[in-house]
Amino acid sequence: MSWWSRWFGSATPVVEPATLRDIRKLAQIHAASFHRGWGEGEFEQMLREQNTLLHRLREGSTVIGFSVSRIAADEAEILSIALEPGHRGRGLSRDLFLTHLGHLAGRGVRTVFLEVEENNAPARKLYERAGFAVAGRRERYYKEAGGVELNALVMRRDLS
Repeated sequence: MSWWSRWFGSATPVVEPATLRDIRKLAQIHAASFHRGWGEGEFEQMLREQNTLLHRLREGSTVIGFSVSRIAADEAEILSIALEPGHRGRGLSRDLFLTHLGHLAGRGVRTVFLEVEENNAPARKLYERAGFAVAGRRERYYKEAGGVELNALVMRRDLS
């Protein structure tokens, strides 16, 4: 990548494995995206676990998003996917998510699950376009800052 791209931010986004050097930024992105953000210690632990797959989305030298999942046998659960607020709406989450799913398939994962807040239309749209379908519902699964309880949808996709 040229100095011009780095300086003016026109670098092509890259999905790659996250490293321990990324934990502060990953925690910041998660905190900006969810009511209860994960701390640096949680990201460090995930990066050290053999059954966790954590990708970062980097634009130039800046990490702008991530996707993380946990693998058990031939199944995986997407734990979280998030982008910095200023980078949303550009289709980057789709590229990040599909690349992450490809890596899961490469590790022998055949079925992927996730939970999404029932009223989160942008996330549901992303997941449905990626081939996920609703497999169940969890009543009052999420709790917002004001104590409001929200339902979650369990979604599933077969990769094989």
